[in-house]
Amino acid sequence: MVHTDVLVVGAGPVGLTAAAELRRRGVGCRVIDRLPARLPYAKAVGIQPRTLEIWDRMGMVGAALDAAVPMRGQLMYVNGAEQARVELSLPPDVPYGFAALPQYETERIIEEHLARWDTGIERGVELVSFEQDDEGVWCRITTPSGREEEVRSRFLVGCDGAHSIVRKSLGLTFEGGAFPEEYMLADVEVDWSLPAGYGVRALHRGDGATDDLLVCIPLPGRSRYRMSMLVPPELSVQRQPDGDRVAHGLESGRAPGLEHVQAVLDRLAPEPTTASALRWSSVFRISHRLVDRYSRGRVFVAGDAAHIHPPTGAQGMNTGIQDAWNLAWKLALAVAGAAGPRLLESYDAERRPVGEEVVGRTVRHATAGGVQADPEDRRTLLLREAQLLVGYRGSPVVGPAAVGHDGPDAGDRAPDCGGLLGPVATFPVRLFDALRGHDTHTLLLYADDPGSLERSARVAAETGRLTHGQVSSCLVLGADAADGGAGLPAWRDSRGEFRRVYHVTGPTGILLRPDGHVGLRQSPPAAPEFAAHLGRVLGIRTPAGGPGHAAA
Repeated sequence: MVHTDVLVVGAGPVGLTAAAELRRRGVGCRVIDRLPARLPYAKAVGIQPRTLEIWDRMGMVGAALDAAVPMRGQLMYVNGAEQARVELSLPPDVPYGFAALPQYETERIIEEHLARWDTGIERGVELVSFEQDDEGVWCRITTPSGREEEVRSRFLVGCDGAHSIVRKSLGLTFEGGAFPEEYMLADVEVDWSLPAGYGVRALHRGDGATDDLLVCIPLPGRSRYRMSMLVPPELSVQRQPDGDRVAHGLESGRAPGLEHVQAVLDRLAPEPTTASALRWSSVFRISHRLVDRYSRGRVFVAGDAAHIHPPTGAQGMNTGIQDAWNLAWKLALAVAGAAGPRLLESYDAERRPVGEEVVGRTVRHATAGGVQADPEDRRTLLLREAQLLVGYRGSPVVGPAAVGHDGPDAGDRAPDCGGLLGPVATFPVRLFDALRGHDTHTLLLYADDPGSLERSARVAAETGRLTHGQVSSCLVLGADAADGGAGLPAWRDSRGEFRRVYHVTGPTGILLRPDGHVGLRQSPPAAPEFAAHLGRVLGIRTPAGGPGHAAA
């Protein structure tokens, strides 16, 4: 007997994202969390542009934008002197910028979004153990009253943090190490005159090494910041990990007071300032670890349960949200019986390399003085920090690379662009707006003359037939293509932005996955190849007699 399709353990941003996307796709889901209430701490505060794109697709970006504040840049100081001012500017085809939002607000927004599907968090409920078989997972949980209960689910997703019971019970390794330094976090207001929307990183260097540090991230509110600093000796807990305990996150014990924050500001603030309105504070430790695999059988781990690293560049929570985004659409297809044999396996194949890269990069930045120490050019550095360069080339469920173009290819994030005109509305829209609501695989077909328009319509119809309607199609028309979309949604590339961003030079087909990454690109497009690819991903038995073999 199945009690639910997916049991999600952990109601932080990662678990809530997984649950909300599963429910949006019609999958039965329960979310449990051992904590009795949401924690009121501004732990993870940076929101990357790619996360905002994901929230746009989920239908909740408006609430996030209302609550967040823009991150315009960072001011760098060394020994009291300004060294650099980094502007967080992105190319015009990126629809969102960098933002800051306290973690408890992020959790509130996603939780309220999840409630649209009559799904809430079961608070004070803890996973004790689980066993899986070929058909599902038996989970033993305890309720707030102490009563034990068995839950049968098709799949189990562990989003339960650095000390994950799911990871430990699954027998996964979590290799890495801990930084020796201890830090303190504080949520305060200051009265300095520094420009709003800019983070502050102030260092003191003696004998060539950094011996004092202050990092301030703006929060919603007047002159409010989440500050991190080295811990003074009187607050040091110097707790060593016990057994397999990971030294990462907030520590219990004496919390820093306003006087501790003020002492650091007196030493390192770019100008004299007074701290006030302390909302919360804590001592915390940092580790860097990566799990050896992201799944085993019907059980998966995501977020801090799979990877932990320094907070440099606000990569952790955002990487975890992308874990959940990548996994949710695949689980939804598996629950519906529409997943090919390698689709769920591709979660580890696609996300573990990303986790490995993020851990390595954030450790490098933490030990070398921040992201400015990276040798990449400024544009590439910002796109990487914005998580817009995350891709899955070589994944078992994306096609081979196309030849002869510089645009987004199989595995890459599909970028946005503007200037698309519909057949009725006189104002242009962005590609992401045109594709909103296309939650299945979508075949995006570019036609730049009357002949290619007719050919594209045939490709769309034939691909739909061969895949039994498992793909939707949309046309983008060049300047010389005939009007009309042959019964398909059609948008004219009025300013040539699609042609420029996607580097198309003639009739092209771009198959978009439900997560907004390119699954296959072809020029000129051909229905059998698209159908064969989808057959492998979705396990469709095509007219040729087997999954992934479409009729020529």
